[in-house]
Amino acid sequence: MTAVASQNSFGAKSTLDVDGKSYEIFRLDAVEGEGLDVASLPFSLKVLLENLLRTEDGADITADDIKALAGWDESAEPDKEIQFTPARVIMQDFTGVPCVVDLATMREAMADLGGDPSKINPLAPAEMVIDHSVIADVFGTPEAFERNVEIEYERNRERYQFLRWGQGAFDDFKVVPPGTGIVHQVNIEHLARTVFTREVDGELLAYPDTCVGTDSHTTMVNGIGVVGWGVGGIEAEAAMLGQPVSMLIPRVVGFKLSGDLPEGSTATDLVLTITEMLRQHGVVGKFVEFYGPGVSALPLANRATIGNMSPEFGSTIAVFPIDEETVKYLELTGRSAEQLALVEAYAKAQGLWHDPSAEPRYSEKLELDLGTVVPSIAGPKRPQDRIEVTDAKQSFRGALTAYVEHEAPAVSGAYDEALEESFPASDSPAAHEDIHGQTPARDYLTCAPTDGGRASNPATVTLEDGTTFELDHGAVAIAAITSCTNTSNPSVMIGAALLAKRAVEKGLQRKPWVKTTLAPGSKVVSDYYEKSGLTPYLDKLGFNLVGYGCTTCIGNSGPLIPEVSAAVNENDLAVVSVLSGNRNFEGRINPDVKMNYLASPPLVVAYALAGSMDVDLFNDPLGQDTDGNDVFLKDIWPSPSEVEEVIASAMSAETFAQEYADVFAGDERWRSLPTPEGDIFEWDADSTYVRKPPYFDGMPDEPTPVSDIEGARVLLKLGDSVTTDHISPAGAIKKDSPAGKYLAEHGVEQRDFNSYGSRRGNHEVMIRGTFANIRLRNQLAPGTEGGFTRDFTKGASGEQSVTTVFEASENYLAAGTPLVVLAGKEYGSGSSRDWAAKGTSLLGVRAVIAESYERIHRSNLIGMGVIPLQFPEGEGAESLGLTGEEEFSFAGITALNEGRTPKTVKVTATAADGRSVEFDAVVRIDTPGEANYYRNGGIMQYVLRNLRRG
Repeated sequence: MTAVASQNSFGAKSTLDVDGKSYEIFRLDAVEGEGLDVASLPFSLKVLLENLLRTEDGADITADDIKALAGWDESAEPDKEIQFTPARVIMQDFTGVPCVVDLATMREAMADLGGDPSKINPLAPAEMVIDHSVIADVFGTPEAFERNVEIEYERNRERYQFLRWGQGAFDDFKVVPPGTGIVHQVNIEHLARTVFTREVDGELLAYPDTCVGTDSHTTMVNGIGVVGWGVGGIEAEAAMLGQPVSMLIPRVVGFKLSGDLPEGSTATDLVLTITEMLRQHGVVGKFVEFYGPGVSALPLANRATIGNMSPEFGSTIAVFPIDEETVKYLELTGRSAEQLALVEAYAKAQGLWHDPSAEPRYSEKLELDLGTVVPSIAGPKRPQDRIEVTDAKQSFRGALTAYVEHEAPAVSGAYDEALEESFPASDSPAAHEDIHGQTPARDYLTCAPTDGGRASNPATVTLEDGTTFELDHGAVAIAAITSCTNTSNPSVMIGAALLAKRAVEKGLQRKPWVKTTLAPGSKVVSDYYEKSGLTPYLDKLGFNLVGYGCTTCIGNSGPLIPEVSAAVNENDLAVVSVLSGNRNFEGRINPDVKMNYLASPPLVVAYALAGSMDVDLFNDPLGQDTDGNDVFLKDIWPSPSEVEEVIASAMSAETFAQEYADVFAGDERWRSLPTPEGDIFEWDADSTYVRKPPYFDGMPDEPTPVSDIEGARVLLKLGDSVTTDHISPAGAIKKDSPAGKYLAEHGVEQRDFNSYGSRRGNHEVMIRGTFANIRLRNQLAPGTEGGFTRDFTKGASGEQSVTTVFEASENYLAAGTPLVVLAGKEYGSGSSRDWAAKGTSLLGVRAVIAESYERIHRSNLIGMGVIPLQFPEGEGAESLGLTGEEEFSFAGITALNEGRTPKTVKVTATAADGRSVEFDAVVRIDTPGEANYYRNGGIMQYVLRNLRRG
């Protein structure tokens, strides 16, 4: 990333000649010595080793670091810190806009501190793909795409003008305009290099392509041999500004693949199986690496699908080594012959070429015979909750009781225990809550909820065109082919289109209550649909193109059919979405839909035809043909040979080359946007999209010593599996919420509120939206759902003190009272959402105490000056008797001022009656680099001070 020459302690610098062109490389086999066995290292650690060799500076990266990695003990727990320098940074606009806002603010702050603003500039390629802002408002018509893009520009003009300014103001920063594709699919199809080249000090270096991205699914690029993972926006900013990523040498889990996928099973079924296996095994914070003979048999698109789901099973990466399939894919996607030759020659020279018979050293191993994979879905609320399609109907019925109004308080016995495990307290459905969803036609739901559930009560619905039907629990309200996970995979996309073709030929139609959408990851998908003549069949079933972007999976599903939405809300119906994405958390997909299932694109089409989750797809008919005969899924399911025949005839390198020829130029809408000029951004005081954040207000030249925390109160007490969606929602802004009131006060009509995700450049909106997810349940304010808490500044402990999280925060800040959040297991899982940490910090939270964390959010909290603490092993708020009404103090944090990180701090929680609970909380500042960030009040402050000194 930087131009500092390596110290080359091991004499690793060498020359690689490829077809008459010379590249400088750092050879891994030069690292030799007692106890050093580089050849047997996992692929991913070899990539990290090359990174250290090339960036060795004798200070942050030393010969001892290189030896530590080369001599990796696969059985040891991680304890050695290294500095990883990614080749580039990839962003999407939801998380990328605040990155550019922060960089613009840092330029201004640098000038205020008397430094050079031009130092705030990417030192490595930074690429942003605008893909998260399109919403599927219009669907089911030929005009859907154009109309949705028009609406997108109307809503986001301010943001897009700001990004156009950034593209001109910052060096090495490129923007892929709206309407092009999803960041991860654009990344693997065009932006990723597999082997990177860059001229440094007059030398052309070649080295592994590595990246960090502001989206947890950056790991999709692992499928083409690129080591990269998701980080928060604040970490990405630091990487762009030349700061290496501080990390511990990880444990590496080897996942051996053998055999072939059986006919009828798809890449989606495979990835859901792997997700379930790895979640059960436990891979949070670890690298996962695939090896064995099954890798060679696995198409590149399937590898990318697996890599994409890495955050769902919790690993940092899920990488595949480089082999012939990698090179074939690079060729198919239009990479140059020179690049193809370099990738193969470099990988073979460095021992990065896959050997199916090799057994690298791994910390842990798993194995899967691909032949055992069966058709699957996952849901109704987590991607790891895999269900075999044969069991889907029964599973839905079992889960439904948790989503309908109960007449009795809670079900006792075994069912109650299962419910508690499946639906943790933090985000489980509340009894007597308003259920938003939709229902299937009466023909498809013959059961009534049992065990205390409300009896089936279908609603009669009449659409504007006169179509009348009955809705009941389990109706498929949304069927969406969406997200990069599957739309990058031609086998499942062609499979869905062929299934649609056969369905249309049989005379089948989607059920009239289903909102059907198609949002491919790139224009290439539309191209091969057109060439194969399959587009009309998808259109006939309502799967018209709605946009090229992350729609339903991120919550941009748009409104349901109005009459369906009304019936759902008026009749308290629990309806479902079926989507081909990667995330199905509660409250994420659509506010009217309570139960969400992940499925392959062909199954998405099948469920749109069936119209209900209360259907056995393998044994119940999907409908009747024109002669009145039952049509079953097996009658329209395409064979693998049919799919491959279409792929071979409709896809070519020329297609990719054509679609990506001028990818950064954009359409006429993009090119005609007025573009601000100047190196320092001129903030518009009236903007409700882009505002200067307060991170550097009053920042001194040198950091003030950290202090212990006294007199803290609990802002929220949460249960298990609180996701970044719960902490910082990306979806719709409610009119009566603090964020909605702020926008209304600033003259914004409700129809123009847009989403939280689109307004991440405005800290005022995002603070008010923090902990505002409609499904978040704060145990400190029982009986409420959403962003509510108890405000102890009012002196009351009853209902009178219940207010919004934001309003309580304002009162605590005015009183000078620090805040703490209590949480359970897997706190901060989900997307790499930097605002989940930024909002937490700006609300005045100084510490979070959780039973366990997901990697990115823990790191982000430190990056915003919030200390992440962990309850003692086996303990939690409940077992310690903490109600959240106590006053907290934290002793021992000041040890950080002495240059050391304490393993624990003493926590004392004192109740109003004087009773106190004491325990030692584990300090989750895991590396010296993270300690530096915390001492500086955050990573941005640390970087700014360092750049000013340098």
